[in-house]
Amino acid sequence: MTKPSSTPPSEIGALARERAAARVDREYARADVLRAEIEAAGWRVVDHGTAYRLEPAAPPTIEAVGVVRYGSAAAVPSVLDVPAKAAFTVLLLADDWPDDLARMLGGLRAHAPAGTQVVIVANDPAPAQAACLAPGSADLEPVAGAEPQVLWTSARLGYAAALNAGLHRACGTIVVLADTSMEPTGDALAPLAGALADPDVAVAGGFGLASPDLRHFVEAAGPDVDAIEAYWLAFRRADVSTLGPLDEKFVFYRNLDIWWSLVLRAGADPDRPPRRALRLDLPLVRHEHRGWTSLPAAERDRLSKRNFYRVLDRFRDRTDLLSGLSTG
Repeated sequence: MTKPSSTPPSEIGALARERAAARVDREYARADVLRAEIEAAGWRVVDHGTAYRLEPAAPPTIEAVGVVRYGSAAAVPSVLDVPAKAAFTVLLLADDWPDDLARMLGGLRAHAPAGTQVVIVANDPAPAQAACLAPGSADLEPVAGAEPQVLWTSARLGYAAALNAGLHRACGTIVVLADTSMEPTGDALAPLAGALADPDVAVAGGFGLASPDLRHFVEAAGPDVDAIEAYWLAFRRADVSTLGPLDEKFVFYRNLDIWWSLVLRAGADPDRPPRRALRLDLPLVRHEHRGWTSLPAAERDRLSKRNFYRVLDRFRDRTDLLSGLSTG
């Protein structure tokens, strides 16, 4: 696998020229259709007045020294269309804090039940983190009898895109999005299987949120809540194919968990009542969330608000998704 050319194919160039002509003629609907065709083929149009340029829509997927580094989630071969081969998949992102990942993996190694798959997305990690994921490193010692699977990216992907890459390799009947700020101190997976055995439960985890109006969410003890936080968020693998992928416009992590919880609860059939979100008491210790504390307050607030607009765009009128739980 080699780095693709930055020169677009002739057919993409022809579409771009046709689109430019449509814009000059003020045929904007036609121009939008042509843009969609170009983007579907993996290219992006960047306009400069009446001029434009074409560039790849995603970083390249490359192979070096036998290691594939993926430029997008779409480039990762998916196993979601084959039967599950594990009970659980724990999905972790590795980028800048190797000690946090090591602590999480240590907890899983000590307590994860048989049939647990661990998928680590090495999201263009810092050198110290990359070194800890090299073959033979302590972090890659087996968890529940199997070595963690590592997916490498060729550039730093946004939060949702990196998770989508990992989801493509999930073999577990139940998938758990886990943050490396967490530390399992016991089996925090088996109780999730019990919760999700109930078909009326769409999402379960260790930390819940509730809202009086779908505009303000606060932590809630539950057990019934409105959303599950992505510190430890579990759902059925089968739902990824029907309700996914995650919205890759969530570049920052904050509020994607609310969005995905509501997507899961709303389901695919608008005529069926929403499923439940269930918070469980699980043996988990929550440590500093460095993805939050490492950013200036103004920047994290800006990114959080931008993400929350995406939640509102989809769910502002879905008051049927409220649990009725008092948030005080």
